[in-house]
Amino acid sequence: MPNYIFSTPYVNEGPSGGHRLFYFATLRKGVTIIKNGGTYQRVRYPAEDDLRTYSEVYMGGTKNIVNDATKAALIAGGIGVTEANFTAI
Repeated sequence: MPNYIFSTPYVNEGPSGGHRLFYFATLRKGVTIIKNGGTYQRVRYPAEDDLRTYSEVYMGGTKNIVNDATKAALIAGGIGVTEANFTAI
C-alpha cells in the first residue's frame, strides 16, 4: 500500500499589515482538517481542547503521511482536498 505526503489546504489572507505596501502582500494560512463522527470538515481556528475528541486531525500548514485509503477518503470527503494536496513517497 503506497504512502503519500498530505499537505493541508490553505487560503491567502491579506493585507498582511497596516502600511500601504502591505496591501499588496498576502499571507498563506493553513486550514485544519478534522474527522468528526465519520465526516471530514475544514476548520480555520480549532479549539485546542476539542482536538482530542476528533478521530483524525490534520493541523493547517502541516505535512502528514497518509495511506491510500485515507487519501481516497479525504478526496471523497467533499472539503476541497484534491490530488494536488498529495505527493507520493
